[in-house]
Amino acid sequence: MLKIPTTYKTLKGTSEGQYKEKGSKFIGIAINCENEDEAKEILAKWNNEHHQARHLCYAYRFGIMKDLYRANDDGEPSNSAGAPILGQIQSYDLTNVLIGVVRYYGGTKLGVGGLINAYRTAAKEALENGKIITEVVKDRFELFFDYQDMALIMDVVKDNNAKINKQVFENDCYLSIAIEIDGTALLLEKLKGFESLKIEKIGTF
Repeated sequence: MLKIPTTYKTLKGTSEGQYKEKGSKFIGIAINCENEDEAKEILAKWNNEHHQARHLCYAYRFGIMKDLYRANDDGEPSNSAGAPILGQIQSYDLTNVLIGVVRYYGGTKLGVGGLINAYRTAAKEALENGKIITEVVKDRFELFFDYQDMALIMDVVKDNNAKINKQVFENDCYLSIAIEIDGTALLLEKLKGFESLKIEKIGTF
């Protein structure tokens, strides 16, 4: 049976790096990102911000087992852009990270070797300028409950040191929480008594 890691390395926030060659400018952007839906939104935003750029190549890797990943060349020659970007994520042993490299074309072709070097370097610069952190693996849950239970449920969540990532307090309330794995059983036991409460597990990461 595969042993689930208790920690993983990822990036805090967003960071950028640059590389220039023969008039082309490569802007690397690295960001903490946890799933494909989030990645699509971020990539759409970057495309919008850099709509005059020739290419936006990217790679990501998600999950505590680092088993969900993708590399995209966005029209550059096969494996000349996405793969070198992914290679940097792997060499820094990161997960839950998305790196995009925007290319503004300078009029001179760089060849496959030149492209590999440019995309790899821009991605590396973005990571070098960022802050790499070690995260503790957590169980993540969504909680749905009635407003009248809100105060007591919030007390239980806070008393058990669960982190609240998102909260909505209306007639129907919602919490998105994360808790260290060894605290999960006790938290769920304490939440059992609330009749209005529905708990759905998002995952462990």
